[in-house]
Amino acid sequence: MEEIGIAGIVILIINGIVSYKGLKDHSFLRKYSFQVDEILIHKDYKRLITSGFLHSNWMHFAFNMISLYFFSQNLESSLGIPKFLIIYFGSLIGGNLFALYIHKNHSDYSAVGASGAVSGIIFASIALFKGMNVSLLFVNFGIPGWLYGLLFVLISIYGIKSRKDNIGHEAHLGGGIIGLLIALTMQPSSLLQNYIPIALILIPTIMFLSIILIRPDFLIFKKSLLEKPEGLLTIDDRYNVQKITKEQELNALLDKINTKGIHKLSKTERQRLEELSK
Repeated sequence: MEEIGIAGIVILIINGIVSYKGLKDHSFLRKYSFQVDEILIHKDYKRLITSGFLHSNWMHFAFNMISLYFFSQNLESSLGIPKFLIIYFGSLIGGNLFALYIHKNHSDYSAVGASGAVSGIIFASIALFKGMNVSLLFVNFGIPGWLYGLLFVLISIYGIKSRKDNIGHEAHLGGGIIGLLIALTMQPSSLLQNYIPIALILIPTIMFLSIILIRPDFLIFKKSLLEKPEGLLTIDDRYNVQKITKEQELNALLDKINTKGIHKLSKTERQRLEELSK
């Protein structure tokens, strides 16, 4: 592979700076990470993008950025910087939206990482470059792009269904497919020239999406991410629970003011009162 392009370098640097800040400051990490309730209930949609520049650790960061390094240049030089950025950010947002759909009833689900965006860059490359081989990290040989894509999709589907690890398979699959589709709209001729790997990626994905749309219960897990033994709250349920909790907390502070006076509130309580009164 050629060296990384200008857009790839800028993205890598921004990822490094933001990830460093997040790993040093956990409040910063929480503020900008992907969190289901913050997005669905509090409408904090910026997290669909900002979470893609944070990483859980430096190994996570290194894996994503090395993958970006190997795949960004050919795509960037072939399509140009604007189209490359459209694929990158389209894949990032698309992957997170798919994760949001899968985990819409899991209030405790959170995630960070550029994996969805990087997956989109990889899948776009597979779709556009006929006969492409994908080199595995620290291994001297590669595998055909069609085989990599098929295995990636199947592993992602299994990971989404089984929930046996902490990998964001939903963002990987969603980002990869969005990246592939965006690339095909930019170069439609690739669909005829490179139809085998594209079909091997899209067919099992379409089948999987059809199943979860027709049978949403297919993805209902026996236990939530906090290992709760029963039931999942809907978005409306969680909103109502949070609303009631805040009202109870506000009433408790007002009762304290009525009985003891506002001067008896601690600094933390006063700050909380101000937040709840907004």
